[in-house]
Amino acid sequence: MKQLIKKFTPKFILSWYHYGLAILAKWFYDNPSGKMIVAGVTGTAGKSSTCYFIAQILESAGLKIGMTTTTLLKIANKEWLNDKKMTMLGRFQTQKLLKQMFKAGCTVAIIETSSEGIKQYRHMGINYDLLVLTNLYPEHIEAHGSFENYKKTKGKLFEHLGKKTIIINADDQHADYFLDFPAKKKIKYNIKDWNNNWQMNLFGEYNKYNVIAAAKVAEELGVEENLVSQAIKKLKPLPGRLEFIENNLGIKIIVDYSFEPKALEKLYQTIDDIKYNKLIHVLGSTGGGRDKARRPILGKMASQKADIIIVTNEDPYDENPQKIIDQVASQVNKNKLYKILDRRAAIKKALELAGKNDLILITGKGAEQAICLANDKKMPWDDRTVVREELKNKV
Repeated sequence: MKQLIKKFTPKFILSWYHYGLAILAKWFYDNPSGKMIVAGVTGTAGKSSTCYFIAQILESAGLKIGMTTTTLLKIANKEWLNDKKMTMLGRFQTQKLLKQMFKAGCTVAIIETSSEGIKQYRHMGINYDLLVLTNLYPEHIEAHGSFENYKKTKGKLFEHLGKKTIIINADDQHADYFLDFPAKKKIKYNIKDWNNNWQMNLFGEYNKYNVIAAAKVAEELGVEENLVSQAIKKLKPLPGRLEFIENNLGIKIIVDYSFEPKALEKLYQTIDDIKYNKLIHVLGSTGGGRDKARRPILGKMASQKADIIIVTNEDPYDENPQKIIDQVASQVNKNKLYKILDRRAAIKKALELAGKNDLILITGKGAEQAICLANDKKMPWDDRTVVREELKNKV
């Protein structure tokens, strides 16, 4: 019913509806973001991790933090997994969380801000003080119509920001577009800003970018360099982001959120630092009905990297999941391929095929708490939990 209403309602009416809800929610909860420092993080990749790193660095400096991300929600000392399958929650949910953060004594709120959220005016009513752009490359193109529309949607957030502080990844090819927006202060960062005194227990150059961005935010908020350096040594990754699953079988198992080509490319580069015999990749294509073009690309990339590929279900929504699997598998070397509709059975098969020192890579969902099915239904799910359950059955 919801989809039918969206389909037949004129876009300008939907826009006013979303805008009106955002403003109403702000005043209903007494404008909580105006009583805290709000740091927004936007971009194509690295948003959630950057938010989490900002939170950890600021907390190490003694600040109370609230946070909303794709993966985790946080109010002071309380953290819990985001089970809503939304990067930006609904307007009333977000404002309610912000009010709870303020009541809990949080002085800084960190808001992961997505293009879909901006498109639906979920950013309205949030008083951002500074904004980070991690990077920008094609994603959600079908939802926005084109990459240019996607970029302009991100730009609306900078227009909304007004003359506040912006922190931009200068190594990104689209940095100048965002630096052209008016701001009180413009801070640029790049990989050369990696401080040689910094040490982190995280894999991947992409995490260096995320850490640098987080450090820039902390420095802008007055955290001393020595405290930033000490905090970086202790940074923890987000759940479901390059998360290793411990086991007694000698199998290396990684669960990761990567679901589009650029992120998968970076993930493959990162695991090159890991020694393993055989790579078994369990993947699908997230988002039935959206970004269909990436499906064969993901399959081709897996075929070029992995020894065994198991293509399975992720989030089909209202689309036929077998059709999605077939499209991903269309570019996979058939000698390497298994197509298994049931995601649990796919993970079980990977464990059956793996031997000591093999690496199982399970991508697409990370720590997400549901698989999205037809008619707005959700099936409770967590790749990490399923892996651990199947490991017990294997022993």
